[in-house]
Amino acid sequence: MAEPRSLPTGFGELELLAVGMVLLVEALVGLSLNSLTVLSFCKNRQLRTPSHLLVLSLALADSGISLNALVAATSSFLRHWPYGSEGCQVHGFQGFATALASICGSAAIAWGRYYDHCTCSPLAWNMAVTLVLFVWLSSAFWAALPLLGWGHYDYEPLGTCCTLDYSRGDRNFTSFLFTMAFFNFILPLFITHTSYQLMEQKLGKTGHPQVNTTLPARTLLLCWGPYALLYLYAAIMDVSSISPKLQMVPALIVKMVPTINAVNYALGSEMVHRGLWQCLLPQRSEHDRAQ
Repeated sequence: MAEPRSLPTGFGELELLAVGMVLLVEALVGLSLNSLTVLSFCKNRQLRTPSHLLVLSLALADSGISLNALVAATSSFLRHWPYGSEGCQVHGFQGFATALASICGSAAIAWGRYYDHCTCSPLAWNMAVTLVLFVWLSSAFWAALPLLGWGHYDYEPLGTCCTLDYSRGDRNFTSFLFTMAFFNFILPLFITHTSYQLMEQKLGKTGHPQVNTTLPARTLLLCWGPYALLYLYAAIMDVSSISPKLQMVPALIVKMVPTINAVNYALGSEMVHRGLWQCLLPQRSEHDRAQ
């Protein structure tokens, strides 16, 4: 008879189960909401606009984060990572790429909304497509660098999911961290905050903006900020001084981003909201259009 696998260091049986349940709930809710958002774009022609293409791109990125969390939840219930070292590299790359696409995608939406509402010309298709391609190609580029030797993917403290290895704290990690953080966290946060501030100043003179101008920047800061602080601490101090349980908190917070973004960008938009109802209740939608 096979011996039971030992628990990860610093975690008890109930704590491991609790982390798995939290990840599972976050994954299923985020995946469900963002899948409905993607489906509404496919079903409703009114949503096929350049500005909504940016929201679609964000929903796909957030769906990737939720899928990553679902794999981590499954591994937590198994009490170990079952996919080997190569699977860890794939999981780390996929999670990192979709996380960067989500952060930069939020900045792209902010800039696109400012351009669409505060300039003389609306956002064009070629510009929207260019933004989407740039977001995904840039995210894939930065996520591929640890596979090529600048940075490294390894297991998180729980041992059931993989991410950028911050436990080494050497020059390789530090140089990658600060460069990556500037282009993929500080700069997108600045673009998001500035775009909505300028938008609120301009539209505030004629009426209240029809979009939430504070939640996107707060989401980036409050959800991704703890991860950024953990990485910064690991770059300048010995991260082993932080308990494994506390190190897992930023990862759990980040997995809420897909749900928050879906509520803000999809459920918070009247047009997307109508598209969701058309997907859920197609007969009712046809009846409303007939009337």
